[in-house]
Amino acid sequence: MAGAMGGAAVLPQSVLGVRAYASPAHGTGSADTPVPQTPPLEKYVDPLPRPLTAIPDPSVYPGADYYEITMRQGSWRFHRDLGPATVWGYWAENPHDPHQAIGMGYLGPTLSVTKDHPTVVKYRNELPTTHLFQFVIDAIRNGDPQLTPIAPPPYKSEPPFPPNINVWNVVHQHGGFTAPQSDGMPLQSFSPDGFHADSYTTLDPSRVKPNEAICGYTNHERASMLWYHDHGMGMTSLNVYAGLAGLYLVRDPADERLGLPRGEFEVPLILQDRTFQRDGSLAYTMTQREGEDTPVVNGKAYPFLAVEPRRYRLRILNASNERFWRLRFDVPREVLPQPTLPFWLIGTDGGLRAPLRMLNFLISPAERYELIVDFSQMPMGTNVILTNYNAPVHYPGGGGPEISGVMQFQVTKRLSGGADGTTPPEKLKLPAVAPIEPKPHIRRREWVLYQHELFGTMTFNAVPFMEPSQDFIKAGSTEIWEYINPNHDAHPMHVHLVNFQVLNRQPIDAAGYQADYEKWIDGGRKPEDRPVLANYLTGPPIPPDPDEARSHKDTVKSYPETVTRIIIDEFSPPMDMIASIPGSGTELPATYLHHCHILEHEDDDLMRPWTIVGDGDGDGGGGGGGGHGH
Repeated sequence: MAGAMGGAAVLPQSVLGVRAYASPAHGTGSADTPVPQTPPLEKYVDPLPRPLTAIPDPSVYPGADYYEITMRQGSWRFHRDLGPATVWGYWAENPHDPHQAIGMGYLGPTLSVTKDHPTVVKYRNELPTTHLFQFVIDAIRNGDPQLTPIAPPPYKSEPPFPPNINVWNVVHQHGGFTAPQSDGMPLQSFSPDGFHADSYTTLDPSRVKPNEAICGYTNHERASMLWYHDHGMGMTSLNVYAGLAGLYLVRDPADERLGLPRGEFEVPLILQDRTFQRDGSLAYTMTQREGEDTPVVNGKAYPFLAVEPRRYRLRILNASNERFWRLRFDVPREVLPQPTLPFWLIGTDGGLRAPLRMLNFLISPAERYELIVDFSQMPMGTNVILTNYNAPVHYPGGGGPEISGVMQFQVTKRLSGGADGTTPPEKLKLPAVAPIEPKPHIRRREWVLYQHELFGTMTFNAVPFMEPSQDFIKAGSTEIWEYINPNHDAHPMHVHLVNFQVLNRQPIDAAGYQADYEKWIDGGRKPEDRPVLANYLTGPPIPPDPDEARSHKDTVKSYPETVTRIIIDEFSPPMDMIASIPGSGTELPATYLHHCHILEHEDDDLMRPWTIVGDGDGDGGGGGGGGHGH
């Protein structure tokens, strides 16, 4: 269960200051413009879709699996009672039948890969050159102050995309141990008509057209559920909302002996929230309010899954733009003495961990939770509802639409294949995650979530994303990163390239810190005058929540009015070539990113680069202003 930091209790009223802000929405819209609302929908009438799995072609690059994935506009029906919506999605070429691409229209096919066996992907952009949510693009281009990144002094603002570009895209393998040229960072974007952002790059350039890019993935991660999604500069939120996301499963053959549910009993759940017009089309309302009003799982609103009375492995991704979910499994009171079905947490972002029995969990955007849920004691005909509760958007005190029921598990299928032969969760022998112990004099790096005024641009350390990296990290080193959050919202922080562990959290005098940080900026940012974090701590360190302790993570909840500390064991990017492709390994110095995974905050500049250097490249110092790691 979520620990002390997981609820509204993290907002002591005594420290709510006039300068402790957070952006409630990606803009506020006009008070005269009605906010679209989804028409009433009957719940639990559509079966849960399962994304198809892409088929690799091993013949193109010897020693690697090869895929060609195309971004296209298409049609998708989110609910039985809604008409078809225009959506964007990823489609994988079928090497066995070039006329039958693999996909749904919305989201993308799952890439299922084997640990340490590399993957090469050619991404092709065949989207329209006018955006599905062009009104937001136009507002940014016209300088809407609540949508357009405004640089804090003394920096100058730069437009996030060129005046002639309404759509550009790049694919980020989220959680991947990836060389920077294949990482899918925003300034590597490319448009359907072949326009390239400043840092566009591709492997094997002789094999690509201007609207394509080739990326290579090491698959050196632990067995885990990663995902891939759009990372287009300035429009990630819109591109993902339109449908550009999919699963990337890294499998380890050694895990087959663990006795986990497999096949149809291993179920991925991609959680999102969406709003629909009366005709069924997508409405993007986050320029007017926080979050959307309808739960969508694997592309269906309020779906159901018919299950057998046995154990299931649920692999849950929060792919929402802004919404945190606090989830539990509700059962009829006549079935259990308590109305909540317990489950076991067995994995997080970076793979398996020691099993933990739980009743509920809080999952922020981009996090993954792997569960074993046992339906074996449920009488036939029982309906179990995956329920969201006590998680306002923005979390923890926002005013966005509330969502309760998410989907239903209907225990209606007879047990197949005899008894359930999987290992009971309490007997699972999963790899324990050894804690990373900080050594004396370990380098600490501060990241201040800075927002000058309500609805204003958010940055790290009051430095715009477009400014060059100011943070240089020695290859192979270990660091503690401190996310200092003086505002009222929680932020999911994602670091590219690296896995990390949550070290602890500590409450801060948010109003006092914010006021003194403002004075520091106004006074010219003299290093010797920068506020010292230790002077603003108001309580002892708080251990990680049980569900994130001793887990490999790539995304962490930075709670409000708190410093959240993570420890990154080793900044060591992959140096070797992939599939003998020249230039596919990392060359130092190598720049990556970190950012808030509330996508509207990321687009509004809560994102910075950071750079890994070799022995001769610098001293590993820096002013504390950028990031990306695995």
